[in-house]
Order: sequence, then C-alpha cells, then structure tokens
Amino acid sequence: MSKLPSAHKFLDLSDYGRPIAILIAKTFKNTRITPIHVTLLFVLSGSIAIYCILANHLLLAALFLILKSILDAADGELARLKNTPSYTGRYLDSVSDIILNFLILSAIWYTTDYQYIYTILAFIGIQLQGTLYNYYYVILRNNLNGDKTSRVFEDTVPIALKGESQASVNVLFVCYKILYGVFDKTIQILDANAYKSKVYPNAFMSLISIFGLGFQLLIISFMLVLGLKDYINIFFIAYTALIFIFIGIRKLFL
Repeated sequence: MSKLPSAHKFLDLSDYGRPIAILIAKTFKNTRITPIHVTLLFVLSGSIAIYCILANHLLLAALFLILKSILDAADGELARLKNTPSYTGRYLDSVSDIILNFLILSAIWYTTDYQYIYTILAFIGIQLQGTLYNYYYVILRNNLNGDKTSRVFEDTVPIALKGESQASVNVLFVCYKILYGVFDKTIQILDANAYKSKVYPNAFMSLISIFGLGFQLLIISFMLVLGLKDYINIFFIAYTALIFIFIGIRKLFL
C-alpha cells in the first residue's frame, strides 16, 4: 500500500532519497532480507557517520548521513513491496532515529567549543520539528486511507500484525513512548484540532517537509562539508521557531 493516494502525493523535500530507496527495496524484494535488516543497516550507516564526525572526516560523515536517510526510506519501501507491514518495524525505526539524532548532535558538540546546553536545545528542537511534520503527515495518511502503520495518537499498545511478535511490539511501544511521548504531547497541545482537517494542501505539506528528518540530515551534511559545524546546533535552535509559523498557517487557513 502506498503512503498516500496518487492525487494527494506531494513534493516531500525530506524524501530526496526515495528513488534510490525504491531500487534498494526492489533488489531485496525476493531475498531473505527483511525491512528490519534494512533498518539495522541505516543504524550502521548513522553510527559510521558519528565516528566520522568524531574523527573529523566530515565529507565521509555527510555521505553516510545521506546514506542513512536513503536506507531509512528503503525499509518502509521493502515492507510495502513484501506486503509485510509491522509495528515492530515502525517503532524500531523511530527509536533508532531519535537515538542516532542525539548521538549525532553530541558528536558535533564534542568536536566544538560551545556548551552542551545548546546541544540539548538543538536536540529538543529537531525532535519537535520532526514531530510536527509527522503529526500532519500521519493525519493526512489516516484520513485518506493510506499507510496506517503509524497512528495519529500513540496512546495504547497496538495489536501485532501477522508475522510479528506481540511481545516485541509491547517492548518497542514502551521504548517509543519513553523517548517520544513528551514531544508528541507537546505538538498535540500546540495544535490540538489538527486532526479535524481531513486534507492538507500539497503545497502546505511540501513546505512543512523541511522539518522531515531527511531534510534535517541534509542540512547537517551541507553544514559539515561547508565548514559550518560550529553553527549546526545554533541553527536548529533558531529553526525551531518555524514551528509556530507552520501551526499558525494551519490554524488560520486550513
């Protein structure tokens, strides 16, 4: 199943790696490689990027961050091609993302001179940005009968789908709630009525896709290569202010 019906597909600026991700998924379709394996590959790629940042191999770090984004899309594509959606994969993907985000920003801090509080603020900002984008995107997907593995409100443990263990779903759901609960709740409070909008215009979704993780990692990659590593955390703290602009647009016009 596609994430969205064709009429409502939008230019997702954070999803630049999708064409390559589709090729990877097609390559693995008739093999024993599962979406979970691909998720573990993006964890490996992100981990290598972190090492490269610490070792000051910034071009390599940028390349592995972009590869991580591509593989992050490929696991979902493979799940759709194999028709094996799972909550295990959904939560493992999200838990892996947030841990890698924290470690990436911490590695950048370790090789710069600014105080760690800026890393914490940048991390909070990045997570709130991504949560807002995902909030609107999941609402859209659910309202249009697209991919429903992600739920608008992650309040209860979902029932395991065919082929996955309920125990695994339970554990990963708890991990998800611990790591994401405060961010989900914050965005839901800031825009509590967003779910009442059945359809968001494609242009609005394209605009807010600059908060997608893929685009965030692309920004980090460019800043690393351009010698702007010292300004990455400050940039994302300031970037967070756009949350209120996007929510304002949604409330006023949508």
